[in-house]
This record gives sequence, C-alpha cells and structure tokens, in this order.
Amino acid sequence: MNTFQKEIQLSPKPRGFHLITNEVLAHLEEIQQVKIGILHLFIKHTSASLTINENADFTVREDFETHINKMVPENMPYYKHNYEGSDDMPAHIKASLFGHSVQIPITGGELNLGIWQGIYLGEHRNHGGSRHLVVTICG
Repeated sequence: MNTFQKEIQLSPKPRGFHLITNEVLAHLEEIQQVKIGILHLFIKHTSASLTINENADFTVREDFETHINKMVPENMPYYKHNYEGSDDMPAHIKASLFGHSVQIPITGGELNLGIWQGIYLGEHRNHGGSRHLVVTICG
C-alpha cells in the first residue's frame, strides 16, 4: 500500500456552500495511479466545513445555507466569542455540525462517488479567504 499526502489551497469563496470536487481533483494528478484506495480530505480551519451532497442542482446548496443560518443564527445575546464579528461564533458551530473531513473511495484512478454526489466546502464566514486542505491518499 502506498500513501501520499500534500496540502492544497482552495480559491477564496463567498459565504455559502460550494462544490469543490473539480478544484480538489485539479490538484491531484496522483489519484490516477491508485486502483483501489481512499482519499481523505481535512480542512485546517475552524470556521469552514466539508461534506458530501448533491452535485447537480445548485438550489440544494442554497437551501443548505438558508437552513443552517436559521439553525445557527448570528447575533445571539448568549454568544461570548464574538471578537471577529457576528459571524464568528456561528461559523464555529456550523463547522462542528458539518465536520472537518470526508473520506471517499478511489476506484480505478477516480473518486467513487455516487452519480449525484460532490464534495462541498461550507464557507461559514462572510470573508473566510482561501482555505487549506490536507489531502491524504492511501491505496
């Protein structure tokens, strides 16, 4: 079994949920050499998240953003951690709810996702900037 790891930087995104499957794959020529394996992605931030969901209809991503903002609103009077603005503490909560990593099978040099699945970046800050992922391939 071979193991490969590197860090990649994603382009800055506005607040919301963004398909990043192709952006991640653009950094991973090495995946083509893996017949059977696992891709592990880990985001090195506490105010953004990773998840897998529908890749076809953009309204799914819009609905994610609308719903999570209702679940975890800004400007709650009980938030003590607000040094970086009203979106700071809610971003940390949202990131913990969605998670900081995903694992995807690799089969025949390609991600073995379902036909309607893609990798999402959940950008939970108004101005999060570029995000860094640690990519590990085992196979």
